Amino acid sequence: MTIELERAPNAPDRKEVNPVLKLSLELGPLVVFFLSNSYGNRLAERFSLLDGLGGPIFIATALFIVATLISLVVSLAVTRRVPIMPLVTAIFVVAFGGLTLWLQDETFIKMKPTIVNTLFGLILLGGLAFGRPLLGYVFDSAFKLTDEGWTKLTYRWGLFFFFLAIANEVVWRTVSTDMWVNFKTFGIMPITFVFALFQLPLLTRYALPEEEGAKN
Repeated sequence: MTIELERAPNAPDRKEVNPVLKLSLELGPLVVFFLSNSYGNRLAERFSLLDGLGGPIFIATALFIVATLISLVVSLAVTRRVPIMPLVTAIFVVAFGGLTLWLQDETFIKMKPTIVNTLFGLILLGGLAFGRPLLGYVFDSAFKLTDEGWTKLTYRWGLFFFFLAIANEVVWRTVSTDMWVNFKTFGIMPITFVFALFQLPLLTRYALPEEEGAKN
């Protein structure tokens, strides 16, 4: 079996993923992280293996790594392609999560969103420099846009990722760990949702005609 990188947004042989499944795979690990941190002590009491990890944030980190890898494997199994953005996220989750567990220092997992969001911003804006609107790889299951539309949307999201990186830096350095977990789970998503709503006029303006979208 040959496994390749996922196809470009408007490529004719790009395999579509059910939007609900795609959203579940992207949000599932984050939900696991939040619940594991909230109920870490109970999990430690029930499972002795988790008790040795060092506390709720470390239990949450370990399960976050596992959930992220499972999500990546499921995505790979469904599409038979390597999903680019989830792959990058998984690499950083494993790297920073592993350092967090190994050194017993929660700083690494707190810095992960800063570095990942900065990297995503650099990737999206860097891709535009080479004429590749990479955001289409993420949202093509939900939207069918012209190349110009993908370019403008990618530019906006690239800047937004830099904003998220700065916000994470400010929050984790000024509040408690539990407050940071709440911000990561219940702050980032609403902020992202509001930002996405503001992109609706652009999505409407550059949407492909239904017939052309179906062909692609």
